[in-house]
Amino acid sequence: MPLSQTLARVDADLAAGRVPVARQRLRGLVSSFPCDPTLRRRLAEVYRLYGDAAEAGRWSYLEEDRRPDETAAFEERYGSPARRMKALAWHGPEARAATAFAERQLAAVRTARAEELGRPVDWDDPASYDEDADEEYAPEAGGWSLGGVLAGAGCLVGTVAFGYVWVLGVVSLFSD
Repeated sequence: MPLSQTLARVDADLAAGRVPVARQRLRGLVSSFPCDPTLRRRLAEVYRLYGDAAEAGRWSYLEEDRRPDETAAFEERYGSPARRMKALAWHGPEARAATAFAERQLAAVRTARAEELGRPVDWDDPASYDEDADEEYAPEAGGWSLGGVLAGAGCLVGTVAFGYVWVLGVVSLFSD
């Protein structure tokens, strides 16, 4: 369906009070056209109808005339650069941004995450900036843990109980 038809449906949904449907349509459009500032602005307007300042701030974050209270709410909800990168749902190079302000905002978030990790990150590779990417922890293979021991013991008890009941059933079937 062409973009103009989907936007016409969004307008019809909003006029009919179907705000959740309009929101879903706009989310889909932003996902398909992440560089279109008009779609992001419209999505921010829908979240304002909900009274969700953080989400309105999320979708207006790349706008120069954004609302400071919404921006603050967005930055608080998505407290780390990694979470902001994921939340902004941007794809492609920052140079594709519609305005110089949006390009600077995207570069600032990406740079902050790259500095945290000590290596470059890329908008097109979510694994490069994922919040878990900076954790060095990996469980050792073959090690025992309390959870593993308890799970194994539970399985053993269940298996023994099942076997006991089954054997009792067979014995009672053939007795008498």
